[in-house]
Amino acid sequence: MPTKTALLSVSDKTGIIEFAKQLKKLSYEIISTGGTAKLLKKNKIKVIQVSDITDFPEILGGRVKTLHPKVFGGILAKGSKDHSTELKKYAINKIDIVCVNLYPFAETIAQPKVKLAEAIEKIDIGGVTLLRAAAKNFERVIVVSESQNYSTIIKGLRTKGLNKEERKKLAAEAFDHTAKYDTLIAAYLAEEKSPLPNFEFSKTLRYGENPHQKAQLFHEVGNIHPNVSNAKVLQGKELSFNNLVDADFAIRIPTDFTEPTAAIIKHANPCGVASARSIETALENAFCCDKKSPFGGIIALNRPVNKAVAGFIKPLFMEVVIAPEFNAAALKILSKKKNLRLLATGNLKIEPNEIDAKKIGGGMLVQDRDTNIIKAKDLKVVTKKPPTKAELRDLIFAANVCKHTKSNAIVLAKNKATVGIGAGQTARVDAAEIAIAKAGTRVSGSVMASDAFFPFPDSVEVAARAGITAIIQPGGSIRDKESIVAANKANIAMVFSGVRAFRH
Repeated sequence: MPTKTALLSVSDKTGIIEFAKQLKKLSYEIISTGGTAKLLKKNKIKVIQVSDITDFPEILGGRVKTLHPKVFGGILAKGSKDHSTELKKYAINKIDIVCVNLYPFAETIAQPKVKLAEAIEKIDIGGVTLLRAAAKNFERVIVVSESQNYSTIIKGLRTKGLNKEERKKLAAEAFDHTAKYDTLIAAYLAEEKSPLPNFEFSKTLRYGENPHQKAQLFHEVGNIHPNVSNAKVLQGKELSFNNLVDADFAIRIPTDFTEPTAAIIKHANPCGVASARSIETALENAFCCDKKSPFGGIIALNRPVNKAVAGFIKPLFMEVVIAPEFNAAALKILSKKKNLRLLATGNLKIEPNEIDAKKIGGGMLVQDRDTNIIKAKDLKVVTKKPPTKAELRDLIFAANVCKHTKSNAIVLAKNKATVGIGAGQTARVDAAEIAIAKAGTRVSGSVMASDAFFPFPDSVEVAARAGITAIIQPGGSIRDKESIVAANKANIAMVFSGVRAFRH
């Protein structure tokens, strides 16, 4: 028998054929199970079935394959004389490499309407046990839990072999992998509405929010939804920490709208948002809200980027464009802007059961993501004058943009396009005055949305002087009556949504 043996049993077959071929060249004997063994044999790679080692067949529909002393004895045996003597006594051969990845439990439960019985069958038992056994015995055994490690391991084996620290690192990865796997299963079986997701390392970023800060990107295990983490990067420079934060925020705005909608973002706040019959018109209208702030910002769209949209973007200096897709004509135009990052998400939709987590000193805050969308049926008219049909349309639009604007937030809109945005102020009236100043001559005839109630009537009075015709706010202040009186005095329509939308 060869002195070196590798056990390969993988659910994800990516790269396994080449990995097995390279192991063969290095004189490893390969033991395998089920589908992995069939695939390797099909590719003319000689393998020994685990059942031939154990002299026991796979049973219970494949639920039991590797759980046998001749497998785990071979993995867990140390290099000591007493262990070697015991292995010889029971005719057990040492296993030197264990390469396993697990049943796709996360991917299974991410599917809509998955049944409990289906999820249960994707809970890996033998694979987890193999990884833990090999990782425990890392001083002798190489454990491989990630396909991206195949080439590095082969390279190491070709030269000096893997040293203790390298094997220890692989063991840590394996234990981390099984820990996250079990945590996800526990949360699913406990029927947690919003379990804290499991994350796996994706890449190291150039730096963090500022150049002196280190940063890494982690991907949520099993998340297959259309979002910034899963977006396909079509061109451009490497995405920075701030690019990712802003792009994530940006794409959430058009996702909330069914009409063609464009959002332009700078420092996690909207500069302009608009909905229209076509995506090119929506983008033009969004840009008109604030032509100065978008410089170096991010464009997010809920429709594919076409030739007309690409032509509008071409002369602008933007960091990122994120959209469901880019057609060939658009890519041809935008390819001339080599540094512009283009991200394709696929068709957008609100992610179900998504959570919002914020790290604090010594702990973490976890809440449901705010996916509420204001609708006409939610509104209560509180003034003598009701809003017109056009005003009601714009009030709803403005309120749904306001949700994505840092508090204290005021959004002014007209014809389903923002005309002025005041964000992140410590006084609500200051946010109103900033929004009005940004709107300039376009403020007259616009509507106002506030992310929270007016503590005083001053914002209403500022709106009246500017020519704003209707206001939407959650209501709920002890001084609501004063704001309503001020609105009636100015002949402004006001509606309450009953829903606060703070964003910190």
